[in-house]
Amino acid sequence: MHSFSRTTGISVVVANMVGTGVFTSLGFQLLGIQSYFVLMMLWFIGGLTALCGALTYAELGANLPRSGGEYNFLSRLYHPCAGFISGWVSATVGFAAPVALAAMTFGAYLSAVFPGISPTWSAASLVVVLTAVHCLSRETSSNVQQAFTALKVLLILLFCAVIFIWGGTPQSANFMPQAGDEKLLFSGAFAVALIYVNYAYTGWNAATYVTSELDNPQRNLPIVLFVGTAVVMMLYLMLNFTFLSAAPMEIMEGKLEVGVIVADHALGDSAGKAMGAVLALLLISTVSAMTMAGPRVLQVIGEDFRLFSKLARCNRHGVPMTAIIFQGLLALIFIVSATFESVLIFSSFVLGVNTLFSVLGVFVLRWKKLNIKGAYKTFAYPFAPLVYLSVTLWTLVYVLLSRPHEGLLGLGVIGAGGLVYLFSSRANKAGNQ
Repeated sequence: MHSFSRTTGISVVVANMVGTGVFTSLGFQLLGIQSYFVLMMLWFIGGLTALCGALTYAELGANLPRSGGEYNFLSRLYHPCAGFISGWVSATVGFAAPVALAAMTFGAYLSAVFPGISPTWSAASLVVVLTAVHCLSRETSSNVQQAFTALKVLLILLFCAVIFIWGGTPQSANFMPQAGDEKLLFSGAFAVALIYVNYAYTGWNAATYVTSELDNPQRNLPIVLFVGTAVVMMLYLMLNFTFLSAAPMEIMEGKLEVGVIVADHALGDSAGKAMGAVLALLLISTVSAMTMAGPRVLQVIGEDFRLFSKLARCNRHGVPMTAIIFQGLLALIFIVSATFESVLIFSSFVLGVNTLFSVLGVFVLRWKKLNIKGAYKTFAYPFAPLVYLSVTLWTLVYVLLSRPHEGLLGLGVIGAGGLVYLFSSRANKAGNQ
């Protein structure tokens, strides 16, 4: 049976990460931070945090080699209930919400170029088409994903090159530290802005959702996670340097389609619209990658819990078609029923809690002596997981303090997962009697 290659794994990581966040976050960050140095530090610290998380997940995935990501890790390391709640989060929010956000951004960029096109309808259409494509076979999924990810990286490099070579007069931006920057780095505004950055880096763990289908996972998973995350960190720093160098801060403040605004300012209206269309194309890869990875979590839950057994059904090519369609329908509900910013902060909080306990699990893994002889161990342990845990905990606390509605709603989703677990485990016991 066809398995996913190392290249496909890296493309899944890159495509999951590069999408909504980096093309929308800067406008929201500028509402609280006006320092070039601090803004770049946001993206550097976010990248460093993601790398620390990826290094830790590489050990978890190499020693607990099964698809499902956090569902698999938390079930094995803590309790089946913890794993189920994690899977519940992935099923209800973890992938459907980011798919919706990426599709909504695609719609926003496309409507900025072609005002007659409804952003909601274009977002929904993208989800429907890619859901259908990924229901076909693993080989089709691999080919589509590699092609769109390669296109994405090339288009980002092209965007930066065009802005710098043919753009208008660059901004007099000073990226060196200024007086007062040290206070900003430890401020509430920095922590809130880091929520958006952490969301932009979400997806560094994507390859762990398809571990069982990855070629030689014990050897390739650490390489896939590290290379994919490092590539994205460099792309993000380059993109934000380009945005800040090419357009004044005031015209980007609070705006969603930052890329179109920068292109319009630097290149003029017609060229700016062309670049807006290019940026919309980038987001197809993001929606595709999450449509490919997310349903594998639902499939594993279906294998373990009788109540959700239909989600484990595969077509003749071994593709979990029911789970893919289910996730697509959830994404469509988010697209037509919620605002962009509320979905972003809500999903960021829930996903942050999910990865926090997974990274903490590397200490449990070693305490329980579950390491496989010769399997990868986290580089810079214990500092790498501790860096990730510290930064993530800091941002989660600030979400609860500054956006309690979204934070409490996230805790409600997690609590609901616990209740559904009790019901599901009773159904399993009744079915086994």
